[in-house]
This record gives sequence, structure tokens and C-alpha cells, in this order.
Amino acid sequence: MSIFHLLFQYLWPRSPGKVLFDLVCDHLNLTEGDYFGLEYTNHHKMPVWLDLLKPTLKQIRRKYLFALQIKHDLACGHLICNDTSAALMVSHIIQSEIGDFDETQSWHHLLHNKYLPDQDAIRDKITECHRKHVGQTPAVSDYHLLEIARRLEMYGIRLHPAKDREGTKLSLAAAHTGVLVFQGYTKINSFNWSKIRKLSFKRKRFLIKLRNAHHDTLEFAMASRDCCKVFWKICVEYHAFFRLFEEPKPKPKAILFTRGSSFRFSGRTQKQIFDYMKDSEPKKVPFERIHIGSIPPHHCPLSSPVSHPVPFLPPLESPGSEESPAESPHHVVVNGNGSGGGTGTDSDIIQSQSPEGQQLSPLTSPLLTDAGCVRNDEDEEARRKKFPTDKAYFIAKELLTTERTFIKDLQVITESFDSFVGKDEAFPDAIKTLIFSSYDPVYKFHQGFLKEVEQRLAQWSGRSNAHIKGDYQRIGDILLKNIQGLRHLTIHLQKHSECLVELERASRSSRKVEALCRDFEQQRVCYLPFNMFLLRPLHRLLHYKLILERLCKHYPPTHDDFRDCRASLADISEMVLQLQGTMMKMENFQKLLELKKDLTGIDNLTIPGREFIRLGCLSKLSAKGLQQRMFFLFSDSLVYTSRGMTPSNQFKVHGQLPLYGLTIRESEEEWGVPHSFTLYGQRQSVVVAASCASEMERWLEDIRMAIDLAEQSISPNTDLLSDGLPGNKLSEDGGVELESEDELGSSRSSLERQGHRGNTTVHVCWHRNTSVSMVDFSVAVENQLSGNLLRKFKNSNGWQKLWVVFTNFSLFFYKSHQDDYPLASLPLLGYSVTVPSESENIHKDYVFKLHFKSHVYYFRSESEYTFERWMEVIRSATCSSSRLLPSTRKDLY
Repeated sequence: MSIFHLLFQYLWPRSPGKVLFDLVCDHLNLTEGDYFGLEYTNHHKMPVWLDLLKPTLKQIRRKYLFALQIKHDLACGHLICNDTSAALMVSHIIQSEIGDFDETQSWHHLLHNKYLPDQDAIRDKITECHRKHVGQTPAVSDYHLLEIARRLEMYGIRLHPAKDREGTKLSLAAAHTGVLVFQGYTKINSFNWSKIRKLSFKRKRFLIKLRNAHHDTLEFAMASRDCCKVFWKICVEYHAFFRLFEEPKPKPKAILFTRGSSFRFSGRTQKQIFDYMKDSEPKKVPFERIHIGSIPPHHCPLSSPVSHPVPFLPPLESPGSEESPAESPHHVVVNGNGSGGGTGTDSDIIQSQSPEGQQLSPLTSPLLTDAGCVRNDEDEEARRKKFPTDKAYFIAKELLTTERTFIKDLQVITESFDSFVGKDEAFPDAIKTLIFSSYDPVYKFHQGFLKEVEQRLAQWSGRSNAHIKGDYQRIGDILLKNIQGLRHLTIHLQKHSECLVELERASRSSRKVEALCRDFEQQRVCYLPFNMFLLRPLHRLLHYKLILERLCKHYPPTHDDFRDCRASLADISEMVLQLQGTMMKMENFQKLLELKKDLTGIDNLTIPGREFIRLGCLSKLSAKGLQQRMFFLFSDSLVYTSRGMTPSNQFKVHGQLPLYGLTIRESEEEWGVPHSFTLYGQRQSVVVAASCASEMERWLEDIRMAIDLAEQSISPNTDLLSDGLPGNKLSEDGGVELESEDELGSSRSSLERQGHRGNTTVHVCWHRNTSVSMVDFSVAVENQLSGNLLRKFKNSNGWQKLWVVFTNFSLFFYKSHQDDYPLASLPLLGYSVTVPSESENIHKDYVFKLHFKSHVYYFRSESEYTFERWMEVIRSATCSSSRLLPSTRKDLY
């Protein structure tokens, strides 16, 4: 770190710390230095921030280490994260230092350089990540390193040991939102700045006085008075920087007596920085990062905890001025002040996908934006002034984001499922071979396709390779080449239906195989029923077709990309037409298999010829009044159930009505029940009521259509109920009826109490008192979408950046697209999607609002196109479709 030693030569002995800090910022061309600070170790071996007002040499009395914070914290174990994130960050560090992956060189480099305290345990994972960075320049690798680091929940958080009044060991930390309390590395409490009335310390005690009716005072014991004072100073600076509009003016000095500390915050506040950046254009200097391999070995110092040189990061773009103060990313030079973001306190039926079925609180990760980017050369300024606004760019970006999700879904099959069942001898080898030989070629093909799309979009948006001049503002050529390559995989795609059938056959014949599949579905990575993943490659063809249709509609015939897009559309349409019949049969078969897991007391549900039509909640009129029931409409019968008291919360069958000979009559006036109608069967009649008029119309339409199908059937099969079901008894009206007061009393319990399968479509319909049809499921297949969104709760101020995947009528939330499993999910059935009104004070563009009863969420998209797409796909889930299918799908019936 000779540069910092050199800077001391320009300091006078009485120069304040601000002079040194300004020299460092000038050297790094850092405009927004207010987000950063310099940290040193004092004579008590405590980490202390450099005081900008005191003389520098009075604070710093000996040599100390300034280190690049991310690498230094990783090496020392200060940056807390999971093994996957740590391995990914180290892989980017290695890529920036030695270049592309070479097995011998990379292994030797990891052997002689220490990046993590427990590096040996995840060395294989580091090398596996490094393999995927082929072609990345050092600047791009540094950019990815910062992107990953700033998304970590503990990024910018420094823990200060303390104890509560009972002596429990805790840690305190200052953040942009307030004071945080940790037990170990788990956050157990937080006190927002707006709720804190006063912070003070007395000897070893750190005191927090709250603004509430009782003026509670919280007390924490720290190691010494100096520890209390250091933490108190940090809190004062954080509060002033993030909460004040302007720098506080110094208080007049007392003439005779002084009381308390004279310490105060000095420097610009975050608000002042935003105002400054709006009115000024920061000077940008060309900077080129090179691999460490080009530096002679004798330049490498060995005294650093990390046994490789710590290169300086290139300057970072300033955050966009349009963001709110809570949205600024805080990149680290030496030590950052913390990361921005908002945390939510609202809760809905957002659930974790954990095997234990424990519910996660709504995501509390810092808000992240894409405002910062590494500059590679002089063209950066022109490229980064504004992202592309062409609609074609955002259509191509949708291709990229959904392709990333598709690759993750394929990994569930080719990696997660393979490793889960691979070592178990109970799983048949023939099925293993069939599944992995059918999906692995598809996975490898799409990996290559994704890399091409990522490279093209990076060029299009100006994020990399700006010096390469060429026609990169197009996507049709890549699509045409890869769709023609995809045609050679048709033989594997045709086997995917066989995989689904054979896996179900093996599950029926072996309880061990059934248990294995059931246990795998409890894994966090399997966020959907496993058989839905098996149909993903067929569904992906539909997505390509729809994306190409939008591109062809957008381009004029004279556009350079139009010809390639039109040729690609013709090729993919031919493939979809060829596989359409298989796709429709497998979707119906998969849906029957999924329903089979949610029902008990029903056999042979998946017989050939049976088609699923609709499921949903209706109220059945009985001697006890209206009772909530779950109805399932098939092509040959209507089954009604209620949720049983089973460990898996399955629905227990109460009875069935064969459709052959069934008649319907609306009966609101007869029974005095709104939206009611009567079903007359050969042996019984049932009176049911829908929740609203539109729900009744949907049910009547589908039941009448199903009756027509049943009348046309030559050999109707209506025996759905289990023959050996214990306790079956005939009710007074002659139907098979099973119910108890305990079952009825539990029918209204909330989804928060459900286990892993608590957010299946059946359970959501039960709790939201709604219904969905097979047509809705088919439309949902086409309307899958993923990408980054900013989310805000109704009662929070900050926006939170999340990777969001929409599929199967639900939103799944991730910290980034690289995560293997979602942190939480939000089923959308029953929700309404609208645009916020003026009274809600959401002064942002491209915001849509999701609300159900008292639950309200706001989401921001990056462009008009993405806003319209998210509104379109979410409306497809929140508004049930009519029985008329889109032109891209055949009639199911």
C-alpha cells in the first residue's frame, strides 16, 4: 500500500484528517467520497474511523494496513455470507487476477493464495464458478464482485460486541435505517432512526431512548468506555448523513464550562450529494484493468493477510439522481458507511420454501440498484449516459432474464435431482438414464445460448466491449442460429413426456421411489412440483415464439433484424406445431398428478381420457347451512372435498357427481342464497353457491361444457372414490359424505400455518375463495416472466431491489438471479393489480400496485415495456380467463 505511505509526504504534521481523505479520493477519482471513510487500528487494537477534523498524525501513530475492503473482509472473515456467494466472489477475484480458467494454474493459485478462512472446504465450488467466467475482462470481474458484495445482507455492517441487561452476548451495528441488534450473525431487532429519541453512553453502558408513550430506555453493556464512545460516534455520523438535509452547524463553544462531547458530523449529507450530482458532471478518467499475470512476480508483497496484491478498483459511476435517498448503493473503497435500502414489516402469505415449513419474514435485504458500473475506456461516458430506450432492447432483455430462470429450472433436474437420487440404489437406473440423457443435452445447449445472449445484451447496453465496433443492436441472428440448432434436439424433447410417464409409473410401483420424489420436492431448490420442471423445455418453445412475435410486430420490414426474426419465428412455429399435441396431453397429465397429491380418498385419477377442467371453492348447502367445499371438475365427474386434518393438509373427498345425465338449474330465488345453483344427478341433488356472480358464470359455463363432453363419451368412467376408504357413509341425500366438526372448524386456518405444500394452487384457492381452470393454467404457461423489480411495502419508505420470477400464479422473490432457490413467494390468486393513485404519493414512473384486502405492495420496473409486460402477466393470474384460448394454443377440450 505504498500509495498511502506516499500521500503522507504531502501532509503537514497538523493537517486535519480531511486533507488525507481528500488526497485519497482525488487519487481514486472518487466524486462521492461522502459515502466512504478511512479506518485504522488504534493503540487499543480497535478499528477506528479517521476523524476528519482532528490532526492526522495525532490519530495515526504507527504503520497500519489500508486494504481493499471486500477482499480484506473476505480473507479475515468479516464479510458474512454463505458458501455459494463466497465462492462466487472469490472466483471473480481470481478471474480478474489470472484470467480464464486453467485447471492447473487455478488450482496452484488457490493453493498459494488465501482468500477465505475456510477456503479449502469450498475449493471445488470456487473452481466450478471460475469455469463460467471465460472471456471476462478484469474490469467486468471487478464489477461483478461489487455487484455480489453489495447484495449481501451483512455488507457494510460492522458488529460491535455488547451484552443486554441479562448478560446475553449480542452485537450492535449502525446502518442507514437505524441501530441493529444481532445475536451471532442473526438480526433479532432493529430501531429505526425515526423511533430513537436520544443516543448516549455512560461509562461502559450504551443507552438508546425511544420515542414511545413510555419513553423506554434500552441499555447495553460494552467492553469499555472507549468502545461505547466509538460506537456512539459511528451512530451520530450515520444518523446525520442519512437523515439530515444539510450539514449540522457547529454549536458555539462554552466560555467557562463544557458538557458532553464536542464531536459532530462534518461533511455533506446524502441529500446534499444528490443535489450536487444533479447539477454537476463528474470528471471521468480512462482506466484499464489488467490481469495480475502481466505483473512481474517480485512486485507481489507477502505481508498482507491476503497473499496477493490488492489492485485498486476503477472509478464507479455515480448513482442515478432520480433514486430516493434510501436507494443509493454504497460501494467500498476502504470502508463504506453501509448499504442503502428499505425493510418491510408487512406480512402476507409470503412463505419460505424451507423443508421445515417455517415462514420467512418479508425480505429485508438492502435495496440494490444497477446505477454503479465499472468504466473500461473513454467511450464509457457516452455509453452510460442513458440505457437503450429501443423497445427491441427490452424485448431482448426479457429473453435474457427468462433464459436465466429457465437455466436454473433445468439445473433442478440435471444437478439437484441427479445428486439427490444418484446415490440411492432404490431409484431405478433405467429412469435415471432416461431422464439425464434426455435433459442434459438440452441443458448444455441452452448454457451456450445464454452466454451468447448475455454477451449481445452487454454490447447492446454498452456494459462491455465498447471498443468493438459492429452491428450489435440486434438479437435475431443469435435466435436464428440457435433455433436451428434446437431443431436437432427435437428427439430429446419428444422423450420428455416419456420421462414424466415413467417416473409416475415407478412412483406407483415403489414406495421408496415415491418417498424419494416426495422428499426432493421438500428441498428449497424445488420451489414447484417436480413434474412441472420436466415440462419446462417444451414450454420454453412457446416463450421463444411469443418473443419473436413481439419483435416482428415491433420491427418495420426494412429493419436489418426483421428478416432474421421472421425466419426464426417460422422455424420455432414449426417446432411448436410438431410438439403441440404432446405438450397439451402432458400438461393435463401433469395437472392430474399434482391434484392427486392434494387429494385423499380418491383412486385412479390419471386414467386415459380423463381431463381436468376447473378447481375452486364453492359453498355447499346442507342441514348445517352453507359449508365451504373444494370442488374439482373433470371431464366425467364433479368431486367435492374439504380440507382434512392430515399432516400434509390434503383435501378429503366428500362425494362425487357423475356428469353423465347431470342437469343444472339456477336457484337463487328458491333457496334465498345469492349466486346459487342446483346440480341434479341420477342419485342426488346438490345446492351450491359461488362467491360472486362472475364465479358462478365461470362454473356454469365449464360444467355445461363438461356435461356435453360426458354425453359424447362412449364409455364414461366415473368411479373415482377409493373402494377401501374407511368410514364411508351415505348422507341423507344419497351421496358419499365425509365430514366432522373438527374438519369444518379448521377450514378457515391461514396459509401461514401451512407446511411446504401450503401454497399449492388448491390451497390458495381454498383460502382466497376463488377458482382456476385448465385454460388459466395454459395461459399461465405462456405468461412466465422474470427480471429485477423494486418493491416497497405500504408503510415503508425505501425501495428494495429483488429478482422476481412469475410462474404458476405466484411471484417468487430472490436476492439475485444467481440464487438457487427463492427466499419467499406470493401467490397472486385473488389479488388485484392497478396503478397507484395520486393520494398514495408514489412519485415514481412505471409503478404498479398489488393489493388483497389490507395487504398492499408496490413494484417498480425499469421501462415502459417491462411495466406493461408485468401488468399483462400478473393480470393473467389475478383475472380468470374465459374458456376461449389465445390463438397460440389449441382448444383443450
